[in-house]
Amino acid sequence: MTLVTADLAMSLDGFVAGTDVSLDNPGGHGGEPLFHWIHDLASWRERQGMTGGEENRDSDIMREWFDATGAVVMGRLMYDTGEKPWGDNPPFRAPVFVLTHRPAPSLVKQGGTSFTFVTDGIHSALEQAKAAAGGRNVDIAGGARTVQQFLRAGLVDELQLHVIPVLLGGGLRLFDHIGPDQRKLEVIRVVDTPRATHLKYRVLA
Repeated sequence: MTLVTADLAMSLDGFVAGTDVSLDNPGGHGGEPLFHWIHDLASWRERQGMTGGEENRDSDIMREWFDATGAVVMGRLMYDTGEKPWGDNPPFRAPVFVLTHRPAPSLVKQGGTSFTFVTDGIHSALEQAKAAAGGRNVDIAGGARTVQQFLRAGLVDELQLHVIPVLLGGGLRLFDHIGPDQRKLEVIRVVDTPRATHLKYRVLA
């Protein structure tokens, strides 16, 4: 069964990026601590085409996400900020569907990653991603506003948050702009490590 997931790192005070996110500063000012925890993990390094790294519970959780994901949906800003750093062999290893108002031809990269630019909304992007996922999950990768759209529409089945022990004090909050309706969550798993507290929820209708 294909699940729609969202998997993000978040500060203890609820931010998934710092202030003033831009093409030159995709994590925003002060957002760097949200991403430090993954850089030395063996599973993350494997996806970047590198060797070595730490094998621990954090790495296991990242590897689980990689193995379960068959397609990805992201916003245009995430694509624009990641295009150069990802290079010719992006880490997704799966079809990626980019929400945009700017049509562009599809791109095929090395390692199984392709980018399809979708101009007719989140439902179309999700339908295409499910068709391409081969029975595995579709992950809504970000940024925050893209995840908010899917949450607001009730399209996310599972939400995994990697809560980093830092207070950013400002930036992009994940749970802004998701509408007034109450959403109930069922805890699937809680894993606490020195790097992060990994919270996995089922989003109930």
